[in-house]
Amino acid sequence: MAIDLSAIAKWPNVPACYDWLSLDRRGDWRLQGERVTHSGLIQFINRQYGCDESGCWFLQNGPQRVFVALAYTPWVFRRDGDSFVSHTGEAAGDIKAIYLDEEGSILLESSLGIGLLNDRDLAQFLAECRDGHGQAVADDALIKLMEAGSGDVFWQDRPLRSIAAEDVKRRFSFEPQPQP
Repeated sequence: MAIDLSAIAKWPNVPACYDWLSLDRRGDWRLQGERVTHSGLIQFINRQYGCDESGCWFLQNGPQRVFVALAYTPWVFRRDGDSFVSHTGEAAGDIKAIYLDEEGSILLESSLGIGLLNDRDLAQFLAECRDGHGQAVADDALIKLMEAGSGDVFWQDRPLRSIAAEDVKRRFSFEPQPQP
C-alpha cells in the first residue's frame, strides 16, 4: 500500500502530532485511549499507516504525521486459514521466524515485518506446535523455552525461538513510543 504524500508539498510545515493515536495488542486503533469503531476511519488509518526512517510508525493525515504509540509491535497478525493477515488487512507474507517471549506472546517475523499474534489465535497456534519428535508440546516445554531460552518447539517445522520482550524493538528497529 502506498501512502499519499501529495499534501506535504502544499503544506510543508504542519507540525506532527503525538500521543493521540495508538495500536493495541489486538490490532485495534485507539484515539486518546478510545477504540476506533468507525469502519471508514479504520480503513483510512490502515491505508495511511507507514514508518519513517527512524522506525517511528505514523498515520499520514494530509500534510500532518500522527505518530502511533505501539502497545508492542508495529503489526498485529491474525490467522486467516493457513496464513496470517495484519491488522490493516495486508497479508503477512512468508514467515521467516517465530519467537516466544517471557510473557507467552508469539511474535511472527514475516516479509511484512515483526508482528504480535493476536491472543485470540494463540491457543490454536500453540496446539499446533510439536516437539522434536512430532508430538504435541507439553506446557513444561513451552515454559522452558520462555524461561531458559532453550527447548525443541516447532510450528510447521519452524523452530520457536526465545526472545525477551524488551529486546524486540531494538532487534527489529522500531520505536514503540515516538516523541518529538
